[in-house]
Amino acid sequence: MAEALLNIVGVRRTFSAGEQELTVLKNINLQIHRGEMIAIIGASGSGKSTLMNILGCLDKPTKGSYFINGQDTSAMDEDELAALRREHFGFIFQRYHLLSDLTALGNVEVPALYANQGQQSRQEKAKKLLTRLGLGDRLEHKPNQLSGGQQQRVSIARALINGGDVILADEPTGALDSSSGEEMMKLLRELHRDGHTIILVTHDPNIAEFADRVIEIKDGEIIGDTPNFNKPSRSAEEGCQRVAESKDSEDKAHDPKTHDPKIHYPKTYETQKAKSGINWSRYLEALKMALIAMSNNRLRTFLTMLGIIIGIASVVSVVALGAGSQQSIMDNIASMGTNTIEIKPGTGRGDRRSGRVRTLTAEDANALKILPFVDSVTPTVRANVAIRYSNETVTGSVQGVGTEYFRVRGYTLAQGQYFGEDSVETLEQVAVIDANTEQELFPDGDALGSVIFLGRLPVRVIGVTDPIESVSDNSDELNIWLPYTTVSGRIYRQNYVSDITVRVAANVSSDVAEQGIISLLSMRHGVVDFFTINTDTVRKSIEKTSETMTLLISAIAFISLLVGGIGVMNIMLVSVTERTGEIGIRIAVGARQTDIMRQFLIEAVLVCFCGGALGIGLAYLVGVIFTYTGSDFQMIYSSSSIIAAFACSTLIGILFGYLPARNAAKLNPIEALSRD
Repeated sequence: MAEALLNIVGVRRTFSAGEQELTVLKNINLQIHRGEMIAIIGASGSGKSTLMNILGCLDKPTKGSYFINGQDTSAMDEDELAALRREHFGFIFQRYHLLSDLTALGNVEVPALYANQGQQSRQEKAKKLLTRLGLGDRLEHKPNQLSGGQQQRVSIARALINGGDVILADEPTGALDSSSGEEMMKLLRELHRDGHTIILVTHDPNIAEFADRVIEIKDGEIIGDTPNFNKPSRSAEEGCQRVAESKDSEDKAHDPKTHDPKIHYPKTYETQKAKSGINWSRYLEALKMALIAMSNNRLRTFLTMLGIIIGIASVVSVVALGAGSQQSIMDNIASMGTNTIEIKPGTGRGDRRSGRVRTLTAEDANALKILPFVDSVTPTVRANVAIRYSNETVTGSVQGVGTEYFRVRGYTLAQGQYFGEDSVETLEQVAVIDANTEQELFPDGDALGSVIFLGRLPVRVIGVTDPIESVSDNSDELNIWLPYTTVSGRIYRQNYVSDITVRVAANVSSDVAEQGIISLLSMRHGVVDFFTINTDTVRKSIEKTSETMTLLISAIAFISLLVGGIGVMNIMLVSVTERTGEIGIRIAVGARQTDIMRQFLIEAVLVCFCGGALGIGLAYLVGVIFTYTGSDFQMIYSSSSIIAAFACSTLIGILFGYLPARNAAKLNPIEALSRD
């Protein structure tokens, strides 16, 4: 006699029931030959379903051995057992166990998908099988749109898609009416005639009448193994001969390009292991399944994304707010003249001889203008004179300055005009006053065109500046500015200046600029008879404070992102619990642990990635709202922060999706199927 296809030797199966052990199978010995049709019959709780699960590699014996075509299954790892379920066994479950999210065609394709068959090939096979089973017009119907008999036929097609050498049918007519039940048994007999090994599990003696052998089991023990004398019996050799004849007839009747030959069991399982290598089509299919699952559970998906959306929006918005606020602060302090370098005569602030050093000139200021990092330059000549208008005499600051002085110090014009280069060249007696001076001398606001006296020198007011907050000037002081040549030539009659002020370009380091200024003036003078005062310290302090605040708020936003990631993990764990039945079905039809893990991990990453995209969109929406409020403040978005946000959301998906995905992959298929 030929070697048994399935051989169970001394199998015992026990389950833990609290502190006790429940023995379901006791010392089972059973041989099943290729091409047989076997019925395992027994009452509920007798152990027949457990025996079927062991035969189908859904469960493992506690003790004893199970050989498939001479190969010991106890020496096989999970992927090799999955390959057996996928490529050699076909399951027909009593409750159908179809995936509710997929169509009839999609359900039939699943085992072929895990067998790495191409999309076109598996679709053609699935359509051919469903059409053969009378469901050619129901290909795109989902399980809830099919009757019980139709769902059972879909499960048969799924069992046959990869060949289904051994068909295991658990109570195949239990959920069907009598007419559908008869049709089901007719289909199983046809499959038997085609050479499939059929194993029926039933409690109905009438169903057992269709089998070649009837295995009766009671209380976990086989109490009968008898041939069915109501139909002709076949030996194992005859069964093999009929399989070969059936295969030959099929080869002749079908095109070899489209015909699926019967799969024969290999002596080793290296071929299955080779198939489990990297295949990018699996990732694509896992992505499709993840999209289907997300689409069919939109509310749960959105709630899962919500934490990521808020976290990513917070991070991007905080970075944009920080950059915007820093830019706004820098603009403000630049207008206050804090990015300036003052050049004074002498060797330092305490040099008592500095008043006698008269080497700084307007030509030095003109020479500094050509430096690339210089934004603007002004020489300054200070005058110590009384300010008089009509009968009122006040004390204030009178300065002779260059035309770029108002840009250097960040002043803006409220009314009138500034003096120009022609006024400097002609020593014109014109003046620009600040708001304090206007309020003090011209309370009625008629300053323009009025003449005031600076000592004995009459000057005409041509402009009034806006109020300004300056870190270097007293905000309450009265300020009057004239062309520096007017002060030097008409008041003091001197050719030197009191000091020179340089405004440094915003994108240049003030320290580097200071060294450049010192080098140029040292070369012009031949000696260092001046010193510099860098007023950029305030800007640096504000920048540092701004960066610290941005870092602090970003840390808070990151915490919210972390909380969102934990939320993703929790909801994905709940999702695994909710979809336990689906996972069990996929494992039963041949999914590897890596297939299950890949699907749930891709789903978690996809949820986080989409959440990241929506979060960035929300951050931009916040910026639009800021713009429409009419505020001068603008959020400045950084491409690096956006890229980091996407990377962060993807990383969260991987980190927090791994545990749920691993839990899903390690589910026991029997327990998973029972929770469907």
